[in-house]
Amino acid sequence: MTSSLILTATPADALIDVPRHLVVRGAAPGARVTLTAHTARAGGVVWHAEATFEADAEGCVDVARDAPVAGSYQGVSAMGLIWSQVPEDGKSRDVFPQPVSAPLVTTVVAQADGGDATSVSVSFVQRLAAEGVTRREVREDGLVGTLYLPPGDGPHPAVMILNGSGGGINEPRAALYASHGYAAFALGYFKTPGLSDYISNTPLEYFAKGMDWLRRTVKPAHDFVALSGQSRGGELVLLLGATFPEAVSAVIGYVPSALIHSAQNACDPALGREGPTWLLDGKPLPHIWENNRTASWAPFDEGPPPHRHSKAMLTALDDAEAVARARIPVEKIRGPVMLLSAEDDGSWPSSLYSKMVTERLAEHGHPYPVEHLDFARAGHAIVFPYVPTTQLVYAHPVSGKISTGGGEPDANALADQRSWSAVQAFLAKAVAERAQSQGQS
Repeated sequence: MTSSLILTATPADALIDVPRHLVVRGAAPGARVTLTAHTARAGGVVWHAEATFEADAEGCVDVARDAPVAGSYQGVSAMGLIWSQVPEDGKSRDVFPQPVSAPLVTTVVAQADGGDATSVSVSFVQRLAAEGVTRREVREDGLVGTLYLPPGDGPHPAVMILNGSGGGINEPRAALYASHGYAAFALGYFKTPGLSDYISNTPLEYFAKGMDWLRRTVKPAHDFVALSGQSRGGELVLLLGATFPEAVSAVIGYVPSALIHSAQNACDPALGREGPTWLLDGKPLPHIWENNRTASWAPFDEGPPPHRHSKAMLTALDDAEAVARARIPVEKIRGPVMLLSAEDDGSWPSSLYSKMVTERLAEHGHPYPVEHLDFARAGHAIVFPYVPTTQLVYAHPVSGKISTGGGEPDANALADQRSWSAVQAFLAKAVAERAQSQGQS
């Protein structure tokens, strides 16, 4: 028989950060309607979620209005069928398409209960790169990265994007930044072809060269170059802003650190996890584990997996002198600073670290805007909407240690959504203020 159900998903094709409106019509009043969502992600692995709703008196289910009575998530969430997805192979973690320019297609099936059960399906497309965004691999001046440019001649303000201890090149975030009007340069600095497999002994001059290359290549609007980094990249962007203040227009630190850390899980095994991470003028920068009288790896190493790296990090903070030596001098940054942290961060205490940064900036009368969003019940993996947030346990890409980033899927999804909205507003304001200050100079 022909289904009497009507299922719509709007918009049908848009950027990944655009919520979709899923509505079922034509069900019997009070009927139970189950929605199942399937998305083929990296490597062709299918991720899925489902939720059962009760149709209203008009036989309608509106996912943005109604909470499911059963299923993969609880509470009202327009995109719950995306963020609550789990991989069918039970182990995959990469939620983005390969290549990044490929669309993510989600098919949703609505099934109504009753003696003559009916079903209907609809698909919608999520994209990381808007129409007209261009991609260019960069393998010059010793740099390894990918440049995404918005459509149009520009000039565009620029953002350089840096990954954390997993290494690689963060193309998904660069593509989305470019889709919102920024010349976005995702710069790899280890664990990418042509570079070291490890974070140990990474020279800060490499990133200065990256910013120079970006300025020469795209000639950014208002000479605006922001830095966006996550985890070790969050530590790094604060450190670069303090080290090369004239080159950095704004800093966005996702789950960052207030301190310089040792190489930790991304270390060269020959140098060890207590060896240095960052070099300047060929010399290692002092880090929190160096000559630390209280630091201990035991809370991370011992006991059954998954391990919480943050437990070891907290032991190091009890040595006040070591903390003072390793503090990033964020007061040297000459621009606005945005920090995004998680109260249940399993990787390191990004909430506490971010408060240390804001307090230091306040103590020194930082003359630029400072924003700090701290997300309750959220963990280390703050990305952007709307992606699955269920895979909390992982083998570290370098050390292989089974760890958890912490958080709960619903809280992580909310952090993804609110952080990205805030980052866009922060950048727009920073660019406008930069333009105004240049006009007055």
